[in-house]
Amino acid sequence: MEKHFQIFKRSHAIAGSVLCIGLTVFLGSCKKKSDDASGPTGIDQVNHVVVIYMENHSFDNLYGEFAGANGLYNATSANITQTDSSNNVYAHLPAVIGSPNASAFPTNLANKYFNIDQYVPAGTITPDVLHRYYQEQMQINGGKMDKFAVYNSNSKGLSQGYYQTSLLPLLPFAQNYVLCDNFFHSAFGGSFLNHQWLIAAASPVFPGAPAGITATVDGSGKLLTDGQVTPDGYVVNTSYTVNTPHPSSAPTANLVPNQTIPTIGDRLSDKNISWAWYSGGWNDALAGNPAATFQFHHQPFAFYANYADGTQAKKDHLKDEMEFMTAANNGTLPAVSFVKPLGAQNEHPGYANVLDGENHAVALINAVLNGPNGKDAVIIVTYDENGGFWDHVAPPTIDKWGPGTRVPAIIVSPFAKRGVVDHTQYETLSILSFIEKRWGLQNLSDRDKNANPLTNAFNF
Repeated sequence: MEKHFQIFKRSHAIAGSVLCIGLTVFLGSCKKKSDDASGPTGIDQVNHVVVIYMENHSFDNLYGEFAGANGLYNATSANITQTDSSNNVYAHLPAVIGSPNASAFPTNLANKYFNIDQYVPAGTITPDVLHRYYQEQMQINGGKMDKFAVYNSNSKGLSQGYYQTSLLPLLPFAQNYVLCDNFFHSAFGGSFLNHQWLIAAASPVFPGAPAGITATVDGSGKLLTDGQVTPDGYVVNTSYTVNTPHPSSAPTANLVPNQTIPTIGDRLSDKNISWAWYSGGWNDALAGNPAATFQFHHQPFAFYANYADGTQAKKDHLKDEMEFMTAANNGTLPAVSFVKPLGAQNEHPGYANVLDGENHAVALINAVLNGPNGKDAVIIVTYDENGGFWDHVAPPTIDKWGPGTRVPAIIVSPFAKRGVVDHTQYETLSILSFIEKRWGLQNLSDRDKNANPLTNAFNF
């Protein structure tokens, strides 16, 4: 990190006002960006926002051992101990199942959280953990946080595992900038729905969806049979767009029709503010040669009519991650960048590992900080959802959609506070709220309107 800081300081020695930012961050001796009272102040000093959207880890799963955070050692036996569907306490956690590497775990794990690294190192892939719309609500169990193991048909007791925080490649950024320990993913369930909420603050709809992909519930709303679409027509679990790219094997009738509600991209474009969604492996997927771990449902803008096949907006705003790296190095980043790594580099259990994903995120952060746009950038690294991993903190109740379980969020910026754990309640839509506040954009829904815009993390 010292080498990185030296590079950062040298790159910020170009002009007096820029040097002042560097001094603010590294020496703590400067209070303003410049002495020019006519220059931008407060949040208006931010000219670039970069959102790096990783995959499927709860806060306790990664940062449960972080000093000063509300972590594993704050948990009580009531929210640690897992119970079965009949509310009986497990004598031992259900044995870890699935592939790969499930056999590395003991079959008699104690009924509490446990360290994954001692059995499967963080650079090795583990089985996936169940993370779906209805099931996450059942796992949370009204805030008791005691049914993650029973409602995990993918890998059972693995839901209670955590990684050694001291070994995480992103740890130095969490230690030297801001780690948010009260940040929740906005919508119950998995990656598909939370990507939609990140850009639209709402759930997509599928009128007349086929019965075979529609869930059924009883009169009290209890799940009877699972599906991609709720009985009232909202798409909540993994689904694919009618646009390119989508899996060639996906039945045409099951493809989600183009959505027409506004997105953050629309709001930015309405004010001629530059933006892009950068996805690892995008160009290959568009060309019909997707990488083995390319995730079609991680491309939320592709589900919208404004970015449908053949539109200029799709060409202008949906890009390959390689273009992000070029823009970061050249100082040509748009005002707002969303970066979605390729599956193998996003930390998702089942097909990716923690170390490869975090090292990739470190490279993305350094490309911004060491590039010409680093002097006025805000980088937000967070996770789309908890991936089915347990966390001891009960999420707040806002509406039928969420929020879901707590996830890590790290804020890296010359304007960020230094070495701080921010305990403010945030959610994924706080990112939208921050962008909207910075550029004076109209909110997309009541949820982003009311979300805290992250401002407690900064020294504006």
